[in-house]
Amino acid sequence: MQSIAQSPGSPHRWLAVSAPEDIEFLVKESEVLTGKPGRTFVIAGADRLTYRVQWHAAGFKVERLDAQGRTLNVQHLLPWEFVDHSVVEALNAGQLFTAAIRRRHP
Repeated sequence: MQSIAQSPGSPHRWLAVSAPEDIEFLVKESEVLTGKPGRTFVIAGADRLTYRVQWHAAGFKVERLDAQGRTLNVQHLLPWEFVDHSVVEALNAGQLFTAAIRRRHP
């Protein structure tokens, strides 16, 4: 993973996701630091598709989100099914990003 500059008008510092194993780490990191399930990923492109991914021992829960963060579609995928999902395809094309997570202050 490598960080990239802030997008103009965006409050987030974006991280490029570069390896499939990074997705599981980033999801768990987000859950620990925010206390909320899953982590949001964005596919760079004209549509800027947004997904929330949750990791479970049996696989992944992948939610396609609209511009307001509402769930449009939900898929439950086993690990070998997830590798064919558009999130992983975007990662392989260098187009998958996630916002950096800041630690919560007590």
